[in-house]
Amino acid sequence: MNDTVKRYFSAFNAGDVDTMLDCLSDDVAHHVNEGQIRVGREKFADFCAHMNRCYKEELTDMVVFEAEGGTRAAAEYIVNGTYLETDPGLPEAKGQTYRLPAGSFFDLRDGKITRVTTYYNLADWVKQVSNG
Repeated sequence: MNDTVKRYFSAFNAGDVDTMLDCLSDDVAHHVNEGQIRVGREKFADFCAHMNRCYKEELTDMVVFEAEGGTRAAAEYIVNGTYLETDPGLPEAKGQTYRLPAGSFFDLRDGKITRVTTYYNLADWVKQVSNG
C-alpha cells in the first residue's frame, strides 16, 4: 500500500488532522462528495474541522489499490460513524449511528496527495440517520 495513503488513513482514524494535512500538497484539490472542489490545505483543514464537529467516524474493512508508478491510488472501506451535531441542510443530529460503504481516489506527486475524491451514497446515509 502506498505509504502516504496508509499514513493519511491512519491519521484519519486517530483524529489527527495535522498528520492528514502533512500528507497533502499545498495545492491539494479536495473533491467533496456532492460538493464543490476545494483547493489548498487551508480549505481542507476547514472541512476537517467541520466534519469533526458534526461526525465521529472510523474507517474499517479498508482495501487500498495503487497504480503502477505510485501516482494514483484508490481505497474502498466502511465508514462507521456517529452523527454528533446537525449539519446544515441535513437531518437533525441526535447521536445516530451509521455504517456506510465509501471510497476515495487519490493523485500523488513527490510523496504528497495532490487530489482527494471521496464518494459515498448520501441517500443511504440520510435514510440511516433519519431512522436512528
